[in-house]
Amino acid sequence: MAATDTKAVGSDDYALSRVPRTERFGFWTMLLQWLGQSGSLSQFTLGATIGVGMTFGKAFLAFTLGAVILEIVIFAIGLAGMREGLATPLLTRWIGFGRNGSALVSLVIAVSLVGWFGVQNTIFGNSVAALVGGPSALWCAVAGIAITALVIFGFKYMALLAKIATPLFFALIAWSVTTTLMDHSVSELISAPPPGEHLPLAVAATAIAGGYMTGAIVAPEMTRYNKKGSHVFVQSASSMILSEYIVGMIGVLLGHLVKSSDVTHIVLSTSGAVGAIVVILSTAKINDWNLYGSSLGIVNFFQVVFGKRLHRGVVTVGLGIVGTLLSAVGVMEHFTEFLSTLGVAIPPIGGIIVAEYWVVRRLRKPLDATRAAETLPASAPTWVPMSLVIWAAAFCVGKFVTAGIPALNSLLTAFVLYCVLGGLGWIRSYGTSTLDDGDTSLPDAREATPMGAA
Repeated sequence: MAATDTKAVGSDDYALSRVPRTERFGFWTMLLQWLGQSGSLSQFTLGATIGVGMTFGKAFLAFTLGAVILEIVIFAIGLAGMREGLATPLLTRWIGFGRNGSALVSLVIAVSLVGWFGVQNTIFGNSVAALVGGPSALWCAVAGIAITALVIFGFKYMALLAKIATPLFFALIAWSVTTTLMDHSVSELISAPPPGEHLPLAVAATAIAGGYMTGAIVAPEMTRYNKKGSHVFVQSASSMILSEYIVGMIGVLLGHLVKSSDVTHIVLSTSGAVGAIVVILSTAKINDWNLYGSSLGIVNFFQVVFGKRLHRGVVTVGLGIVGTLLSAVGVMEHFTEFLSTLGVAIPPIGGIIVAEYWVVRRLRKPLDATRAAETLPASAPTWVPMSLVIWAAAFCVGKFVTAGIPALNSLLTAFVLYCVLGGLGWIRSYGTSTLDDGDTSLPDAREATPMGAA
């Protein structure tokens, strides 16, 4: 039996178990969580970058292509997470990778997400320092500590933040952008030629679809709290509409207006107080999910590799401290290339999940048998070697094939290879690992002891 860490800080949030149906959230609460992921300052910049090199009509086509690709991936993976009540790291034990393979998946996801947590925190610190003054390191520390404190207590409190931050963020953005565009002819901006060098459609679609692909692969972290599959579709589609067609296309108009991708000064309304609030809301409602997803990955990794059951809240504290310190000293800015490489490694995970769960279905049978009881299977495959081979091959395609959309290339390569090899009977598991109490008997979100409680 694995050693169990009895320390409880905040909420464990079913890190190594199914989310019970009774603990899931309603449509509107989940919708706000989804919409909270839709808008960020970087999305306006992406829209402006595309607008500088494309007409409004072609930019609309590029965003449509990117949105359709992302929605297909999100729904296929997110629906699996909703049905099983499992996050991506734990789901992969029975869906494609086996128990030991899931540890590698967990590590890649965790390092990638905590890395982007640090990068986003650095951007936040620099932006607020430029708007209201003060050292950026101080603002990095403030943001990192605040977000960590929130994520410690889990999904329930993150949902509460979304209810406040999401409407306020978009209200401030709408006021700022509307004020700017009222002084110009929108019809002229729509019909205006691109002010910069021509941007090919494939390149634009790559930037749109590839930029959010990691978020699509870890969609089960959120959808495991959904009650219905129809909710997953409507909410994720609403998120795509807001992110791509509204935020992205407004960015295109702003790019035509200023003839540059540097439009953040417009979005921030050139006002120190309002601008600071927009930056704070933009960072908080996205960066909490980076830290949350990373904590789930680390919990699964330690349980598999070291046989130690860590409490998700405790893990969050450690990851938050590390990410905050690295961002405060400016180290994370030097790791963006490494994080981008990790990002190429994540889409094949999604291709394998979709192929196994919806097409091949050789390994998911234990999940089917235990779904109604809301328990985990008593055992899991130890290794699925062919999945690791497929993962490596798909990564190479995404990394070194320059044609098309790299993230989509790697995902489709993994999907096709897994389906073909699964049909030939080459997808086989080796060994069986019996799950211990650390996997199946866990404190739920209601039983965890809040930080500071007796």
